[in-house]
Amino acid sequence: MTILVINNKGQYNHRIQRSLKYLKIDSELVPNTLSIEEMESKNPTGLILGGGPSIEGIGNCESYIKHFEIPILGICLGHQLIAKTFGGEVSTSNTESYAQVKINIMNDENLFEGLAPEMDVWSSHKDEVKSIPKDFEILANSELCSIESFKHKNKDIYGIQFHPEVHHTPKGSRIFENFHKICKM
Repeated sequence: MTILVINNKGQYNHRIQRSLKYLKIDSELVPNTLSIEEMESKNPTGLILGGGPSIEGIGNCESYIKHFEIPILGICLGHQLIAKTFGGEVSTSNTESYAQVKINIMNDENLFEGLAPEMDVWSSHKDEVKSIPKDFEILANSELCSIESFKHKNKDIYGIQFHPEVHHTPKGSRIFENFHKICKM
């Protein structure tokens, strides 16, 4: 039951994998340049698309999103990649910031189970999802961003703008535990 953490060269990718390790969730940090065949050989039960400096240099992430029929969680840039892959709009935020933000959880099933109605998170708003793709629904928003989180309506594909792996998101480990539960179903 291994969750693969896709390293998109962001500063927090190693911390994502370490957070999973602390929670005793089997995981492996892998480069975003692996082929589909190399990814399949690892027999993953879920994918976490980590953050990164920009939508450029994302390796094979769009191929992974389209190919795999396993749960996927996109964090920050990963969230934006999921939106872009399915036809959503991503652009520079009007309120570019890195700060603790209170998000409003509108759907507390699955990924946000036990966390509603509000959650303090560390959010990065350089780029953000401006419109969600067809077949997606918004799970959380904030005063800074109308799409802090979304989910595919029929698949276990989730995106979050914020960083659950840092201590500035006090209940971030619950996001990883909930995602792990989704992967086990």
